[in-house]
Amino acid sequence: MTPSLGPSHGSGTPWSDLDRPPLNAAALRRGLLRPGALWTSLDIVGETGSTNSDLAARAATLPEGAVLIAEEQTAGRGRLDRTWSAPARSGLFFSVLLKPDVPVTRLPWLPLLTGVAAAAALARAGGVDTALKWPNDLLVTVEGEERKTGGILAERAGDDGIVVGLGINVTLRKEELPVPTAGSLALANAISTDRDTLLRAVLRSLEHWYGRWTAAEGDPAACGVQEAYVAGCATLGRQVRCELPGDRTLTGEAVAIDGHGHLVVAAPGGEREAVGAGDIVHLRRLD
Repeated sequence: MTPSLGPSHGSGTPWSDLDRPPLNAAALRRGLLRPGALWTSLDIVGETGSTNSDLAARAATLPEGAVLIAEEQTAGRGRLDRTWSAPARSGLFFSVLLKPDVPVTRLPWLPLLTGVAAAAALARAGGVDTALKWPNDLLVTVEGEERKTGGILAERAGDDGIVVGLGINVTLRKEELPVPTAGSLALANAISTDRDTLLRAVLRSLEHWYGRWTAAEGDPAACGVQEAYVAGCATLGRQVRCELPGDRTLTGEAVAIDGHGHLVVAAPGGEREAVGAGDIVHLRRLD
């Protein structure tokens, strides 16, 4: 769901690492699967290649609201097929099946909405400030620096489905970080790293924001998600370099998120260009 944030380890037994107990499927189902709720099923597997791939393969036979969680992913994917791997039970690795009845032009807001929901939930349940890096990353502060702790990947599944995957590093330790820009909730001094609590919070927050968005027929301004994303976006106000297809580069200040969910970049000469998530190969901060 983002580039690899940690090395892959064998699962061993569920209690091979006492700091990383397994998720409680029964308790999660009791807390999340309610009559009239968005979430309709919740399954946990010990290990799989990719929850996005697994859920997408079954999308035609499942109702909206199916949730698939893996204690460990061995072939997790991010944008542009970048890989995701992390130690077993060190984070939240899950996908949800959504079937939004909104205009197709507003679908790019779904991963941004997911970011808003996840950031709000992690701040509330984990007690750690979580910022958004456009278009699909979650950031926390570790030792005074912004670090990537998770990411989001949305993919089409069948005629009307979209699978949204999230990967969030919860207890990844310093010695497990593959690159200095990676982080985890534990390294950001979260007040709670209980994965059951965090997962319930993220899914409830996502249900809330998804309900508002679909009720507004996907209008990001009317449902408040555009305002919330802008408020939590660490990319805005920064100098950035956008690496685009065809070896084209756009450099300037990130000044806005427009109504289509695109990042608006103001070049030094004053001209502005809106860039969609699908157009970005890399987005790098210059300050």
